[in-house]
Amino acid sequence: MDSETLTPPNPVVEPAISPSIFADLDLGPSAQTQAGPESIEDLEAAPPEDTASPILGLVNRILTEAIKVGASDIHVEPQQEGMLVRFRQDGVLRSIDNLPKSLVPAVTSRFKIMADLDIAERRLPQDGRIRRLFRGQVVDFRVSTLPGRYGEKVVLRLLDNSATKLGLDTLVTDLTARGKVRDMGGKPFGMLLVTGPTGSGKSTTLYALLSERNDPRINISTVEDPIEYGLHGITQTQVNREKGYDFASALRAFMRQDPDVLLVGETRDLETARTAIEAALTGHLVMTTLHCNDAVGAFARLDEMGVEPFLVSSSLLGVVSQRLVRRLCPDCRIPHTPDPEELAHFGLLASDEGAITFHRAHTVSADAPDRCPTCLGRGYKGRVGVYEVLVMNESISAAVAKRASTHELRRLALEAGMKTLLGYGLDLVRQGHTSLEEVERMLLTDTGLESERRARALNSLTCRGCGAGLNDEWLECPYCLKVRR
Repeated sequence: MDSETLTPPNPVVEPAISPSIFADLDLGPSAQTQAGPESIEDLEAAPPEDTASPILGLVNRILTEAIKVGASDIHVEPQQEGMLVRFRQDGVLRSIDNLPKSLVPAVTSRFKIMADLDIAERRLPQDGRIRRLFRGQVVDFRVSTLPGRYGEKVVLRLLDNSATKLGLDTLVTDLTARGKVRDMGGKPFGMLLVTGPTGSGKSTTLYALLSERNDPRINISTVEDPIEYGLHGITQTQVNREKGYDFASALRAFMRQDPDVLLVGETRDLETARTAIEAALTGHLVMTTLHCNDAVGAFARLDEMGVEPFLVSSSLLGVVSQRLVRRLCPDCRIPHTPDPEELAHFGLLASDEGAITFHRAHTVSADAPDRCPTCLGRGYKGRVGVYEVLVMNESISAAVAKRASTHELRRLALEAGMKTLLGYGLDLVRQGHTSLEEVERMLLTDTGLESERRARALNSLTCRGCGAGLNDEWLECPYCLKVRR
């Protein structure tokens, strides 16, 4: 979608705020006081001599190495024979080192001190946060501890603030899908659901949508658990269940704050769902996440919660379901010619894919002398999003209100032009972004394969062999016997 189409023909020019409006008021000494920069420790700075310790250096080294290799998570796991350190890179856990068992108490305590946790509490899980500087950039880590058989396991999630600066143009490669997502995110009211498993990039997509809507003329508020990234110009609040402040109560408070756009970190219960829908029906845009397998599955999930179908059909703008697949390393990927059996496994025909150059990962051992310096022999570098975008229309809304089956709703969505997760992933394969192996690992299911075959059938009602019109249920042309794609 051309970004120029989003610019109004007569843009409103907002007058600058005059600094002299309050000049005649004596605000006292506090008016001259400005908060200084927050003091944040540098991971690469040498510790003071009075606190110097090998443990401090070890823990800082774990954090810096994770940042350098682009890990998303750090796992520090006490085991019977030692302490295993693993990094999650591009969605896959990799063992980094096995530390001596004698270091378990000291390393665990150091992480807990950095996260401002109670080091004396070893029987209950705890959550905290670490903020450090690394080469001039602020890096946040979300910390979770869990009591285990051989000691407390510590898992840290790296919160990359640069992810909030990624726009939809970077995240969503398919032009049609991107246009649909952008259109729904630009609506004045209604509810937009983003679904997918943990770590599938839902928050990044929502932040990209908020960034496009972020404007001094509208009021944007978010409720999160916890707040992962700071967003300039947006009011962010964090749930506190111990005090009775949950998603639903935050939403009710937002409604008294003159809101325009609301983001709810997760809709996980009936009360939150109903409150979000009420906000959407009263003139506000509500964005939230839901845990389900695909876009159509969101309707069944809301029904399981007890949300009335007529509320869903009247408030929902659409559903974005997403996954992340590993991106092939552009410097060492290998051309690959799949045989007909391999293509058939994905519902593809060799005759249709003959002109496509497929690629696969070039994977070698970590100590191989000829390993690729870009991906270090893993064959993949980074990840790319896979999106399934369902936009509500009259047919789908009517079917939802009547509690139509998931099969029927999927048929209607496909007829409306929804590209399946599998279809999007196969397009990424054709474009050289990822491999068939990665699509199989992350996206290939019986339901997904059936949906993709149905989508291709619905999009091929004219025979490409003889040009004759075809019926929906025909698998091949009865005139020239050409198989429909």
